[in-house]
Amino acid sequence: MRYVAFDLEIAKAIPDGETDWDKHRPLGISCAATLTSDGDLKLWHGKESGGVYAEKMTPAEVGRLAEYLQELARGGYPALSWNGLGFDFKVLADEAAAGYTNQIHQMAMDHIDPGFQMVCQKGYMVGLDTAAQGLGVEGKTEGMRGDLAPVMWAQGREAQEKVLRYVAQDVRATANVAEGLIKQRWLRWITKRGYVTKSPWRPTFKAGRLLTVKECLDLPGPDLEWAWSRASFMEWMMD
Repeated sequence: MRYVAFDLEIAKAIPDGETDWDKHRPLGISCAATLTSDGDLKLWHGKESGGVYAEKMTPAEVGRLAEYLQELARGGYPALSWNGLGFDFKVLADEAAAGYTNQIHQMAMDHIDPGFQMVCQKGYMVGLDTAAQGLGVEGKTEGMRGDLAPVMWAQGREAQEKVLRYVAQDVRATANVAEGLIKQRWLRWITKRGYVTKSPWRPTFKAGRLLTVKECLDLPGPDLEWAWSRASFMEWMMD
């Protein structure tokens, strides 16, 4: 499977305990990372001034990131994320220069998001690191969380470099999980209660790859009253 794994970190610090990050939009983008299936890693951030990188990427800089993702998609390397439909592409659309909205919406629909595919088939998703542990592959940076990234980004160049290493590891973990799913063809994980899940997720594949978001929408949903809403992941496209 050819792809470009994609992840970003927000610039706005979120209050402790806040779970609804949408209330604080626009969130800004401090940095991002892309990693192709060929191993080409790129880090994205604002210009350097006074020994530190800018607080957040400008709309033009975010637009160049969107153009890069679209160029690769046209060349047969669709974007790959974990919950990018519900988060990363939403932030990308908020922050890109005017005129990129439709392009980003289309990329979001055409990209591969195993987390969203899990929602469509199981009714919920697990976290990226939980999936990595279940597959026995390298996951996220230990001791680091996305909500810490904007705070650290404001603490100077040394802390910014740590955030860049963190976002780089996130795209590696995303790639590891996708490739692990393709190789193993099922996922069993440790629940929050410490038990191994009894019902593994067995993803549907197409031509040896995971499904795009658009293809996931055609999957029959699980027979669960409490299943997560697919539509909630795409509400931002109606803003």
